[in-house]
Amino acid sequence: MTSNDVDHQLTTTARGTTAAASAEPRWLDAEQQRLWRAYLDGTVRFIESLGRDHEERSDVSLNEYELLVRLSESPDHTLRMSALADGLARSRSRVTHTVARMEARGLVRRSASTGDRRGVNCEMTTEGYRVLVASAPAHVAAVRRFMVDVLTPEQFRALGEAMAAVAEACKADRDS
Repeated sequence: MTSNDVDHQLTTTARGTTAAASAEPRWLDAEQQRLWRAYLDGTVRFIESLGRDHEERSDVSLNEYELLVRLSESPDHTLRMSALADGLARSRSRVTHTVARMEARGLVRRSASTGDRRGVNCEMTTEGYRVLVASAPAHVAAVRRFMVDVLTPEQFRALGEAMAAVAEACKADRDS
């Protein structure tokens, strides 16, 4: 049995088990399936490569680096924890655990929000800023090596615009 036979069988089985009351799913055609799988494969390999590069060349993980970048772009290098989680598209509990590890290393500190005692702020420390500045050249070099220099400027622009549209659709769906 070839992989095409398996795909056909899976598609047929999936279609055969569709509840009578529900509408027929809009299956991906062969070209859409090929592009979808290429996207998944490329995304996983890109994130793994970037993460591995951070482990080898930096004092922070990729997630920690992105958190420091968000803080560096905010006034006073401070954000509410909830805004940080939203900006990173991560769960609040995951960001809380990451911040706790970073706080133990002196990269960030948490404090009560001045306007709302229930809120918690996260502030980048001087050490966090030093680590961010030291990590940035290797991070940018890896992004170039694994993506920017692999794509034409048109492909890179199209990818960025496409993923911005996907992010907006996902945010709208989450917020509805």
